[in-house]
Amino acid sequence: MRGISNVPFRATAGAAQSSYAHTVSTASTSAGRRPRIAAFFDLDKTIIAKSSTLAFSRPFFDQGLINRRTVLKSSYAQFMFLLTAADHDQVERLRKHVTDMCTGWDVEQVKSIVHETLYDIVDPLVFAEAADLIAGHKARGHDVVIISASGIEMVEPIGQMLGVDHSIASRMRIEDGKYSGDVEFYCYGTEKVTAMNELAERQGYDLSQCFAYSDSITDLPMLEAVGHPTAVNPDRGLRKQASTHGWPVLSFTRPISMRDRLPAKSGTTVAASAAVGVGALAAGALTYTVLQRKRR
Repeated sequence: MRGISNVPFRATAGAAQSSYAHTVSTASTSAGRRPRIAAFFDLDKTIIAKSSTLAFSRPFFDQGLINRRTVLKSSYAQFMFLLTAADHDQVERLRKHVTDMCTGWDVEQVKSIVHETLYDIVDPLVFAEAADLIAGHKARGHDVVIISASGIEMVEPIGQMLGVDHSIASRMRIEDGKYSGDVEFYCYGTEKVTAMNELAERQGYDLSQCFAYSDSITDLPMLEAVGHPTAVNPDRGLRKQASTHGWPVLSFTRPISMRDRLPAKSGTTVAASAAVGVGALAAGALTYTVLQRKRR
């Protein structure tokens, strides 16, 4: 497995990139090289069953970073996140809640808490179907990329746990080792496509041959940027778009501990272990089916 890429994007939150639709990378084949293929996955409600950021509210409370009132507010936000479609206004409210909550936190303490509690908090939330799909892409030689509006401090360790190749996520500005409350790069909407284009340029991906998976209408630009988009547990808006475009729709319903279902060989290569044997064959068949549906 290649090392996780901590992609150093430095975009200002909300900075529109209106040319993203015209800058999709198409890797050159003039030198006889086959373009590489990647599968881009949203994280929350696509790979895991909850908001990755809010899922850590309890350990943050236990370590004194937040009070009981904030835990209750986070629990309510998580509840609403699960019940409703994540439209633009809801995403903005969630972003404001998280940035307000994190302002002044020590960055190294947050990383330490996430590292220590990752498997207890996130491992049981991973959709079995998502793990199989990731394993299937890796078995076919595709890179796997998590691209999420959640913070890089949560997303990158989750990516390592799943054995993905690159993680792209939002970043808060850091001053004197603490979060300032300002967002340095907001990995959301068209900014996701900007990040995908930059990564494709560096890695040699042909986005017209790549895959993307998401549950939310807010990720429509991301899905439209690749040749093989798929809606996963889609909200109403995305389901309508998937029907209009003829995109495949998948339903993930089985969050289950990776450690319970797979004989993981190491703590950071769960998905790589899943790529061995029957699990990989089934997942490869699933990705083949998705591709065939798209071609019809």
